[in-house]
Amino acid sequence: METLVLEAQLREITGKKVSALREKGLIPAVLYGHTIQGKMISVPNIPFTKVFKKAGESSLIDLVIDNAPAVKVLVYDIAKDPLTEAFTHIDFYQVDMTEKLTTEIPLKFIGESRAMKELAGILVKSVNELNVRCLPGDLVHEIEVDISALVTFEDVIKISHITLPKGIEVLDNANNVIATVTPPISEEDLKKLEEKPVEDITAVKVEEKKKKEEK
Repeated sequence: METLVLEAQLREITGKKVSALREKGLIPAVLYGHTIQGKMISVPNIPFTKVFKKAGESSLIDLVIDNAPAVKVLVYDIAKDPLTEAFTHIDFYQVDMTEKLTTEIPLKFIGESRAMKELAGILVKSVNELNVRCLPGDLVHEIEVDISALVTFEDVIKISHITLPKGIEVLDNANNVIATVTPPISEEDLKKLEEKPVEDITAVKVEEKKKKEEK
């Protein structure tokens, strides 16, 4: 597995003044963990964006603060500007490699479903991520779900059908359905959806007249 490294710097700037950091291409962040003292840091925008694209919130990152030895962290939370989608703040969580943690791992749907290819069915994903518990070293970026098992519209894929990576325990109900394939929408159904109900203007006027008379 690729080692993801991200450099950071300690920061003293807080509050509204952090906008000056963002103008310099830096993202204000905090690092914490239940056995360490919290630290205020900043990370460069472009390198973080590249690392986060690969790591998401379920892969370990080697965080190097001011050239000190790297510490293993997870991206615990992010904040974005609602207009520009630019990162505005990050929470990093330093993990203990000997202690199990709980997190969410996204699902990646792979393979080809005959119900989709031959019957023109529509894939319905009921679950997009799993709640798991594992040691930090056993974390994976994503868990694959092979949809080739969906041959007919009656077939379903449940959590219990997934082959899990070593060391990962799923906390969700094993009987939860992850994916199914539904029949395609017919032309008749499409027309019904496109049809707009015609409002009975006469009925509306009569109702309005009654209300006025009641007043």
